[in-house]
Amino acid sequence: MSAVGAPAKGTQTAATPQLHSRIDGRRAKGQRRRQALLEATLQVVERDGVAGVSHRSVTRQAGLPSSAATYYFDSIDALLEAALLWAEEANTEPLRAIAAAPDPPAALARWLVEDCIKHRERVIAEYELFLLAARRPALAAAATRWIDELSALVAGWTTDQSSVRAVCAYIDGLLLQALVTREVPKASELEATIRRLC
Repeated sequence: MSAVGAPAKGTQTAATPQLHSRIDGRRAKGQRRRQALLEATLQVVERDGVAGVSHRSVTRQAGLPSSAATYYFDSIDALLEAALLWAEEANTEPLRAIAAAPDPPAALARWLVEDCIKHRERVIAEYELFLLAARRPALAAAATRWIDELSALVAGWTTDQSSVRAVCAYIDGLLLQALVTREVPKASELEATIRRLC
């Protein structure tokens, strides 16, 4: 039942748009803080590895109050899972562009090599989180997103599932070797092997 003097249901007062604006502003601020924490998490992993991730180290990296990380993420696993998902989401658009390219295998090879050269520390951080999923089941869903999206891309070139798995395994294995040895393969070499495996 409406209180005495309250506006009828569905009636807006002059203050309603202002209230909505404040709520939207708080949501936007919360979203910005959350993204800052995720980016900071990846930066900490880049610099110190997963072992260096704590609520304190992440908030310090993000320049936010020490309570911010625990407000958005109640555990380190929740923070790592969200950071890995956020990192993998950044791969979605490039993979879509590759799928629409005139020569997808060549486009994929170029993108992988460029990413490995220009964003080496970030790629290392993503793979460190990816491998951590083998020990922490909570990260498995986030880790398999990369596998699923890469597999879906390759499945557009071949209907043979064993070939899809072979291409994905080759790419991950080669990138890990490149990160360890610092010897990034040529895009032409990567492309040629992908075509043979398909």
